[in-house]
Amino acid sequence: MGSEEEDYNFVFKVVLIGESGVGKTNLLSRFTRNEFNHDSRTTIGVEFSTRTLTVDGHIVKAQIWDTAGLERYRAITSAYYRGAVGALLVYDITKHQTYDSVERWLKELYDHADASIVVMLVGNKCDLTDQAREVPAEEAKMYADSNGLLFTETSALDSTNVQLAFETILRDIYQKVLKNKAGGLKDNTVTLSKETTPSQSGAQQSGERKPCCQNA
Repeated sequence: MGSEEEDYNFVFKVVLIGESGVGKTNLLSRFTRNEFNHDSRTTIGVEFSTRTLTVDGHIVKAQIWDTAGLERYRAITSAYYRGAVGALLVYDITKHQTYDSVERWLKELYDHADASIVVMLVGNKCDLTDQAREVPAEEAKMYADSNGLLFTETSALDSTNVQLAFETILRDIYQKVLKNKAGGLKDNTVTLSKETTPSQSGAQQSGERKPCCQNA
């Protein structure tokens, strides 16, 4: 069995941000372990899981970081933006106040992260759309377009678009990294563990969960 450095080509750190209760933790567990916890508790501080995918023949290890949305934990989580190359900014489509805070979260992200970070606006809980939608998809999509963000709606409960959301942002990051390398730009936020291209290719590898890992 090879060393950890031999198991992947790139490490991409992606952060989940947004108000408490919008479903960030369940999005993380749905993507990395295909699990959903109806009794999910408020995140305290910072947690993360990993999953390995194959993008254009290169093995990409995604470190997905989940942070507490509650105000009292903000001071201890601001440093976790460092090194992030992607962010999912999540709101609850049934609670307009979580969408109203998107601009504040976006400002905090750009204050602490690299200016070139790839950001996706995610309207979660779309399985409840017929019951209590408060944020029209068209309104959120227009906001995303005007701010240069990717956009999708997801449901961690029934898995709608969860895989697609993460794959889309990881592919966007990957393409940006290749463009930077082609242009001779140094990218300090991405780890390239080896130059050789793995023989296998495809949409994805099996998921994995690591209790701890180095920061990218």
